[in-house]
Amino acid sequence: MRMRTKVVIGVVVLAVAGGAAGWAMSTPRPITAAELPQHVADIANGERMYHVAGCISCHKPSKDSGIAATVPAGGTAFKTPVGTFYPPNLTPDKETGIGDWTDVAFVNVVQRGINPEGENLVPALPYTSYAGMKTEDVLDIFAYLKSLPPVSSAEKEADMPLPWLLRRGVGLWKWLGLSTVAWRPDASQTESWNRGAYLVNTAGHCNECHTPRGLLLLPDWSRKLAGGPHPGGEGKVPSLRDLIGRQRYTDVADLSSAFANGELMGYEHLSSGGMGDVQSNLSQLPQTDIDAIAEYVASLR
Repeated sequence: MRMRTKVVIGVVVLAVAGGAAGWAMSTPRPITAAELPQHVADIANGERMYHVAGCISCHKPSKDSGIAATVPAGGTAFKTPVGTFYPPNLTPDKETGIGDWTDVAFVNVVQRGINPEGENLVPALPYTSYAGMKTEDVLDIFAYLKSLPPVSSAEKEADMPLPWLLRRGVGLWKWLGLSTVAWRPDASQTESWNRGAYLVNTAGHCNECHTPRGLLLLPDWSRKLAGGPHPGGEGKVPSLRDLIGRQRYTDVADLSSAFANGELMGYEHLSSGGMGDVQSNLSQLPQTDIDAIAEYVASLR
C-alpha cells in the first residue's frame, strides 16, 4: 500500500472517530423520572421561586398579543448574539403551553436545557444556573405554573442560523461547562447568608449577567459577579462586589431597601436596563428573602 493511501485512510479514520466522539459528547443527557425526588408540591414556594427566577421577565407576552403583561404566555422577542428567541408559553394550556408536560420534562428543560423533544436548548434560558437549584424548588415552580389559568399563545420559532447544528454544538458546550452539582451551603456562614447565596447563584441566576465570560463563553469564576460586557452585546453590566465599600449603598439595610423598593424610594439606578425587571421580581418576595439576598451580596469583595 502506498504511503499516500495510508495517510488518506488514517485521516478518514481520525475524522470518523472524531465525529463519533463529538456526536457522543453533544448528545443530550436527560434526567430520568426515576431520578426525581419524592416530593409533595408546595405551590406557595413555587410562586416565590417563580419570582426569584424572574420567569415573567422573559416569558411575558408580546405587546400586540392582547394578553395581560403579568401572564407568562411568552412571545416577546429576546435578542442574543446567536439569534432572536421567543420564550414559550408557561401557562397550562394543553395546545400551546405546558399543560401536557410531565414533571421530568419540566425539570429537564429547567435544569438540563433539554426540551421535551429531546434536543439541547441554547442557554438563553439560564439552565446553567438553575442546574444548581434544589429539584424540589423546580417542581414547586411547575406546580405553581399549572395552577395558573391556561392561555392560548402559540410558540414562535427562534431566528437562529443552522438550528440543528447549533443545538448539537451546545451539547459540546454543555460537556465543557454545564455543572449539574447542586448548590451547597457554607457551614461557616449564617443561615440567612446561605439563603441569599442560594437564591443569587441558582434561581436568581445573577452570574449569567454579572460574571464575565472568557474562552468559549464560559464564566470566568475568578471574577465572579465582578461585572463585564453585557452577554447580549449591548453595554456593560456593573460589578456586585464591594457595593458598600464603594459607597453605592450605606449598609445592608440600605441595599435591602433598594431591592424591595427600587425607584419608589429613590433608587432610580435599579430601574434601568434589565435591573428594572429584576427589582420588580424581587419586590414580590418575603422580606426575609430580600434581606438574605442583601446580606449575601453585601458580603462580596
